[in-house]
Amino acid sequence: MNYASDLSDSQWQIIEKFFDTARKRKHDLRDIWNGIFYLLKSGCQWRMLPQEFAPWQTVYYYYRKWKYAGIVEVILDEVTYLLRKQAGKNAVPTVCIIDSHSAKTTGVGGFCVGYDAGKKVKGRKRHVVVDTMGNLLTVEVHSASLQDRNAGEAVIARAKAKFEQLKVVYADGGYSGSLEEAVKQNLKMDLKIVKKIKDGFHVLPKRWIVERSLAWMNNHRRNSKDYEYSPLSSETMVQLSMIRVGLNRIFK
Repeated sequence: MNYASDLSDSQWQIIEKFFDTARKRKHDLRDIWNGIFYLLKSGCQWRMLPQEFAPWQTVYYYYRKWKYAGIVEVILDEVTYLLRKQAGKNAVPTVCIIDSHSAKTTGVGGFCVGYDAGKKVKGRKRHVVVDTMGNLLTVEVHSASLQDRNAGEAVIARAKAKFEQLKVVYADGGYSGSLEEAVKQNLKMDLKIVKKIKDGFHVLPKRWIVERSLAWMNNHRRNSKDYEYSPLSSETMVQLSMIRVGLNRIFK
């Protein structure tokens, strides 16, 4: 049985080159990836994966293995590269946008959980940095109690470490203040604050791009809340979401 979340042949060709597909396995790696994307899109529990996929224990084993090995992030970077190449842009971005989204956690427990007093949410905060196309450059998940201006430098530094050519980062008013000087001094980047326009509704320059990326991410039901025990798993789910979005954009 085929599901809407399954990879097409063209999409699988992008992913399979990172693995030794010639090696004989009991379960095909493409079926493993399809199982992960089904869980991501449907929001089901690992134990409730349909029987058409490999046993849930096997799917979870590979998910956990690729998460800790950084394979998911490597594939995300490849998808980002292909999207930028397809759009005729330089392989490495020089401009990025940062924003955050607070998500409620659930009864599974976990750590790095706090309370976002501004949005009145108990859970974790997903901090993302995207390029001007909305492609995810980096994500960091931490307690929702951390204010944007306090966590922002570490998130921007994480993006800068991966993409050294980054020169400008756009942000909203929550990042204003001492962070602007810190980013300039420590990371050699310009932090530009895009302020809200008070009268009526306005599409804010650059800000709408990262807000659209957050909406893409939340279209996957696994991200409707933070169901993960660890922040690293939360980051991986965000990365998987943007891989899926990116593959759909490449082969639209």
